[in-house]
Amino acid sequence: MDLKQLNDFLMFDGAFGTMLQKKNLIKLGELPPVLNFTKPDELTEIFKEYIAAGSDVVTTNTFEANRFKLEGSGYSVEEVVKQAVKVAKNSGAKYVALDIGPTGKLVEPLGPLSFDEAYEAFKEIVVAAPDDIDVFILETFSDLLEIKAALLAVKENSTKPVICSMTYNEDGRTFSGTDPITATITLQNLGADAVGVNCSLGPDDLIPVVEKIVKVATVPVIVQANAGLPKIVNGKTTYTITPKEYAESVSKIVDLGVDIIGGCCGTTPEYIQLIREALNKREYIKKHSKFIPAVTSSTRTEFLNEGVHVIGERINPTGRENLKEALRTGIYDPIIAEGLKQEREGANILDVNVGLPEINEVEAIKKIVTELTGVCPLPLQLDTTNPMALEAALRVYPGLPIVNSVNGTEKSMSEVLPLVKRYGALVIAL
Repeated sequence: MDLKQLNDFLMFDGAFGTMLQKKNLIKLGELPPVLNFTKPDELTEIFKEYIAAGSDVVTTNTFEANRFKLEGSGYSVEEVVKQAVKVAKNSGAKYVALDIGPTGKLVEPLGPLSFDEAYEAFKEIVVAAPDDIDVFILETFSDLLEIKAALLAVKENSTKPVICSMTYNEDGRTFSGTDPITATITLQNLGADAVGVNCSLGPDDLIPVVEKIVKVATVPVIVQANAGLPKIVNGKTTYTITPKEYAESVSKIVDLGVDIIGGCCGTTPEYIQLIREALNKREYIKKHSKFIPAVTSSTRTEFLNEGVHVIGERINPTGRENLKEALRTGIYDPIIAEGLKQEREGANILDVNVGLPEINEVEAIKKIVTELTGVCPLPLQLDTTNPMALEAALRVYPGLPIVNSVNGTEKSMSEVLPLVKRYGALVIAL
């Protein structure tokens, strides 16, 4: 499957949890991935219903199949992933997408889970995937750094394409504050084969989000909206948007330039069938945008082709004893304060240089980038001549930074440019 060479609309399935509830296949508190072992035939039948309705792709029942969610279930990640793929494959689907959801834990600096711990949890899922899956889908993420960990886990341990889909609130941002433009630019530069939005809201309410995504997307865009916001009626979760209303709203979304369509919470085969019928009457036209140079934090994008951008360069220990002492002691408050001061004084981007011979620069820059991005919304420019320190910072940075810098020597280019490519960064060329 080559998502970047699509020549027609690609139809995913609808909600799986909704179908489990509708068919009374799951009990309150029961872990959905376990059903791959206890009710495999019933799950395969759900997939077949979606295929009959017009789905090209079915999504494995693995949204919660990570080491944290499965703890105490009696099943390993590898066992669940392999069984879930087998169940999906038994449906005869044209394509099978391996579903990966968030860990359920907050990643630093928002919570206690380190980036490396998140990465290892996602890697465990990826390496367990059988060779006969067609695509990975990372969906319902709200933290840009967490989905970056998942995306890198796929790119570094598999050759399969990967779709990245985030969930946005009514204010147009994720729970952790990321806007659609920032997420789209960051994820496609990191190597996502398609980007978009799922869950969140109903299709009409998602139109402002989708408009922003398609404005900057250079890869295919996926949208899988809810059937409205859920309501509890007679003790059951219900959704207010009917299949006909949903399909009509999705037609407006497709007009914006969306390539991949499916459904999230509340949608069933009835919804998919009406969408499929509508798409069959339309001509597929690619509307991807051209590359725009931009640098991002997790909450802000600076388009470098627009106007003048001020880079604050005062996070540098050269000639500054207070910053040297902060680096020696590992108490980085003066460095963070300097970054916030430059933001107040009008900087658009912050240069971070923590080079000091007597410290461990790899650990220092990694920690400072984590702490600084937790309190300051400005994008960063990573300023180091140490390739290991550069990669450490690039890896945990929740966005797309600028690398300062590369020169024309063979050694500089061979050390810096592969890292720039791998992490989707921009680079100053001297």
